[in-house]
Amino acid sequence: MQKSLTKTKVYLAGICSLIVTVGVARFSYTPLLPIMQAETGLTESVGGWLATANFLGYMCGVILAASLNNLNSKYMLYRLYLLLTVLSTAAMMLTTDTVIWSILRFFAGICSSAGLLLASGLILKWLVHNNYRAELGIHFSGVGISIIITALLVECLLSFSFNWQFQWVAFAVLALIFSIPAWLWMPHPEHSQPLEGAKVIKDRPPGKVFIMIMLGAYFCAGYGYVVSSTFIVDIIEGLPALQGKGQWIFVLIGLAATPAALLWDLIARKLGYLKSLFLAYILQAVGIILPAFSDQMAIMVLSALLYGGTFIACVSLVLSMAGKFFPSNPSKFMGKMTLAYGVAQIVAPTWTGILAQSYGNYNLGLYLSAIVMCLGALMLMVLMRIESKNSQECSPSTG
Repeated sequence: MQKSLTKTKVYLAGICSLIVTVGVARFSYTPLLPIMQAETGLTESVGGWLATANFLGYMCGVILAASLNNLNSKYMLYRLYLLLTVLSTAAMMLTTDTVIWSILRFFAGICSSAGLLLASGLILKWLVHNNYRAELGIHFSGVGISIIITALLVECLLSFSFNWQFQWVAFAVLALIFSIPAWLWMPHPEHSQPLEGAKVIKDRPPGKVFIMIMLGAYFCAGYGYVVSSTFIVDIIEGLPALQGKGQWIFVLIGLAATPAALLWDLIARKLGYLKSLFLAYILQAVGIILPAFSDQMAIMVLSALLYGGTFIACVSLVLSMAGKFFPSNPSKFMGKMTLAYGVAQIVAPTWTGILAQSYGNYNLGLYLSAIVMCLGALMLMVLMRIESKNSQECSPSTG
């Protein structure tokens, strides 16, 4: 099976892995949050804590993945996470104990690293060693697809009046189905050796200052991403004029996110990675803050399009940069970047949930999230200056 892998099968494996480990292990919680609040009495602060537990698990998964140098071990860990996603998701329906929920969301968070980090590294390595472009746009379209699937599944089950417990079971079954191609077609590192005639590409690592600032900028991207991705459905459902529209706004975010990484790959070819990231940060900040100013449907649609069309670009472009800097083993740089992203995802949901419960809405949390994204954009401006200075120093003298 592995020897007959094609680029199409590899990309499909990646997309399916994201549907399982990001769509089910992560995004299923967003459309289910209002339902669990209504049917189990879950509060905003506890809801924020459950999201934090999920992201704490994600960061632990990233640390574990980054600490492994053996690619075969990473491949086996990837497969283990597919199975663990199914089990931890199904177990959510067995209790209403928030401590047990937190533990289960923690393990689900660990599994999220499989699609975003482990699968990305395996696919990127396979692409580089088989003379394909080191781009992850197609792979990351799976994030948008996973949002669409999770939101539509919840909406469909709600129309039949299924309760929150049945919904978790349905997500477990969904994860099991998509785990099959994700298991079979993900390239084993032993089969990612270069084809005959493939070019040997040397690593081109950036300087330490560049890496430190990039870590800070990516932390900001993680903060901006997680607030809206966790609470957007609850935000919409909390507006009297838009009740019942939350799932559809989430679907719209998924529709915008699905082609976004591919489109931003094309933009990056024209503008470069840093300029493209800067543009994505600014647009995402606008998308994040719009719901704090208006409850009009048109504004919410614009917010969803801007947010959905940019958040995954920030991830895809940064991880593609890992392939550019470290083509021999991109997972190492991916791990460092993803740790920064993960730390932000631990801090932001709990803090935002506390603010929402204290002030009665999510507006302050949205303001703070947009400000953090703008801070990240400023860091990217500094990186662009560093890159420009290095290019001038490396160019031959014309005098």
